[in-house]
Amino acid sequence: MSQFKIPESVLVVIHTAALDVLLIRRADAEDFWQSVTGSKDTPDEDLRDTAVREVAEETGIQSLPGQLRDWHLDNIYTIYPQWLHRYAPGVRHNREHLFSLQVPDGTPVVLSPREHTAYQWLPYHAAARACFSPSNAEAILMLPRFCP
Repeated sequence: MSQFKIPESVLVVIHTAALDVLLIRRADAEDFWQSVTGSKDTPDEDLRDTAVREVAEETGIQSLPGQLRDWHLDNIYTIYPQWLHRYAPGVRHNREHLFSLQVPDGTPVVLSPREHTAYQWLPYHAAARACFSPSNAEAILMLPRFCP
């Protein structure tokens, strides 16, 4: 496996039926609140499998690929300069695929302390305002469109 991250990732907006959204604070950037994100481990890893793995790693929430809602949308964004060293030389952009996962109220969250230091559940408009990433905020605001 390459030492570099694959520039293809998932963003998973975890929410309740009432559209309260889980945000997690990055350990390497204290002001950065976000949804679950993560890159593929291998180029051929299925995106749903990536999403299930990242949700479990970052929040301790166990889900199955069929429980995820694939929005069939993706964002291409410029990788923040402080994280460029994680990618192969010359890689400047990442393609992020959008998913959501509805969980019951009171679902326990167990963070990976090396990745995240805190979490909070917020109504979706407040969660969008709290996100550091404009694409993450936009995804959260689209949540009502993708929830049954």
